[in-house]
Amino acid sequence: MDEAGRSHLNPDDSSLAGAAEFRPTRWSVVLLSAQSKAPGSQAALAALCRLYWYPLYAFVRRRGYNPEDAQDLVQGFFLHLLDHKALAQVDPLKGKFRSFLLASIQNYLSKEVDRARCVKRGGKRESVPLDAKNAEDRYRLEPTDYLTAEKIFDARWALTLMDEAMSLLSAEYAGEGKAATFEALRPFLRPIDSEALPSCEQVAGQLDVSVGAVRTIIHRLRKRYTTLLRAEVASTVPDPGEIDEELHALCEALIAAEGRLE
Repeated sequence: MDEAGRSHLNPDDSSLAGAAEFRPTRWSVVLLSAQSKAPGSQAALAALCRLYWYPLYAFVRRRGYNPEDAQDLVQGFFLHLLDHKALAQVDPLKGKFRSFLLASIQNYLSKEVDRARCVKRGGKRESVPLDAKNAEDRYRLEPTDYLTAEKIFDARWALTLMDEAMSLLSAEYAGEGKAATFEALRPFLRPIDSEALPSCEQVAGQLDVSVGAVRTIIHRLRKRYTTLLRAEVASTVPDPGEIDEELHALCEALIAAEGRLE
């Protein structure tokens, strides 16, 4: 990452290329759910649905569906995925998890033209709670005047991975009793306006450490954040050799959105 913290999806940080602490891939969770009924497999897949639901919701909304229909469609899509039969033929070697979900939702929408079929399978059972109000508040900010549904999906996917990496990093600092330090330095990870960043002197005073110590902590924080972000991306591709390619693609999606996503 550069010193201003502007490059958050950095595929060229060779110092992080060997990071080996990647968690089980999204594909491994999908295949576990598809091929067995091992304890926790459905819960793990449901957790993935909760993580990636908003990019899918934004995609469906951009395709012209109203909020209520979009919520029902995304919920129905997740219930479709949670059905073992829907995943039985999935081959992770055929592509990225992002591409799999996008193609799957497109196929699902094509089969759900009739509004009556958008009603959630299984009555009113909700397997994946969705924050509908928050979704619409966020969707109103989408640059829908010039971005396609696919571009919005990709940009939101990138932000979802970044948010997940940020949450993991926050949890790490909290676990070490350094929550205050993390909150003070969080703006240096993903600054919306670099000119509005606090100075190192200000943060040093807040944390009661030297300016040099603040700079060192920021460097380590950014490095750890990038490591976690690469791990998140790695969990969505079938081959570690595709990490950098996926990072470049997500960078391009964010650039296309011109910083208009919140």
